[in-house]
Amino acid sequence: MTRTTTVTSVETRVRRRRTTEPGEGRTRLAVTLLVLTALLVVSAVTGLAIGSVQVPPAQVWGIVTHALGADWQQPDWSRARQTIVVDVRAPRVLLGAVTGAGLAVVGTALQALVRNPLAEPYLLGVSSGASLGAVSVIVFGVTLFGPVSLSVAAFVGALGALLLVYATARTGGRITPSRLVLSGVAIAAMLTAVLDLLLLTTDRGNETRAVLAWTLGGVDWGTLWLPSTALLLGVGVLLAQARNLNLLLAGEEAATTMGLDVARFRARLFVLLSLVTGVLVAAAGPIGFVGLMTPHIVRLVVGGDHRRVLPTAALGGAVFLVWADIAARTIAAPMEIPVGVLTALCGGPFFLWLMRRDARRGTDRGVA
Repeated sequence: MTRTTTVTSVETRVRRRRTTEPGEGRTRLAVTLLVLTALLVVSAVTGLAIGSVQVPPAQVWGIVTHALGADWQQPDWSRARQTIVVDVRAPRVLLGAVTGAGLAVVGTALQALVRNPLAEPYLLGVSSGASLGAVSVIVFGVTLFGPVSLSVAAFVGALGALLLVYATARTGGRITPSRLVLSGVAIAAMLTAVLDLLLLTTDRGNETRAVLAWTLGGVDWGTLWLPSTALLLGVGVLLAQARNLNLLLAGEEAATTMGLDVARFRARLFVLLSLVTGVLVAAAGPIGFVGLMTPHIVRLVVGGDHRRVLPTAALGGAVFLVWADIAARTIAAPMEIPVGVLTALCGGPFFLWLMRRDARRGTDRGVA
């Protein structure tokens, strides 16, 4: 096949994806985004209302709007309730939404970059690398980069783990989905073992308690800006690169023919995705499977175009993790369960179902 014929065929496939029922696709996307936005608002209000101290939803609205400067109703709540909603629960709910959105977007991009439907930060060891970096900073008290030392260390750990998994899985110039996942699981297990050894050998109880507190997640208004910035950066860059992510769906050869430098593009996005994952893990602790489940569910509704999948996955991941955090705070109250435990209970069966589905379809194809 000549280069001209290849380019023509690729352009035809891309054009067909864009022009198939465009009006219906746009309407479906708009309705989906509107519904998810409404669900996110309802989820956030529920997260602010539920806890050891119950606050009626009407009061939640009043407290939030009052804090934003809109005095549309006379305050009928105590100062203690306002402190609980604004200073304790609101940062946590926002962190849950930001983390869920970020992990969903990272998972979406990873699945396109490595052309593997099972790819996501937790399964590929990226979250484990970020966790090891964050815990190392806590245990050894590293403050080289000041208040962002934890995020910097998590980013370095995430990037190192991702590159190691990719290099390990690449044999003979090709990668299969099963080999990539197995490499990710193996390296994640090794990194987790190193992390456990680090905790067992430290003789400083304060650091161990700090690590436990970190796994439960915790944030205040002074630190929420960092994960929020990472999310905005990640979503903005990935939306700008949505066309290139779409090209990768047709294969590396086709993407190269269309003018994409796949190796350079993949390397740049690996750095970006590691940065976003590292910052989110540093802020919220290790949380898995959000980046696996959300993109697959979203594609069933809006299709495979990343210009539609990315914003929809961000909203879907935010809604999911806000509810997971609500469940973590209430299921065993007054004891609190790490959110990652609940996401794993949901994501594990989903992962097994995906593996069985892909095995039946024979999708263990190689990726260059």
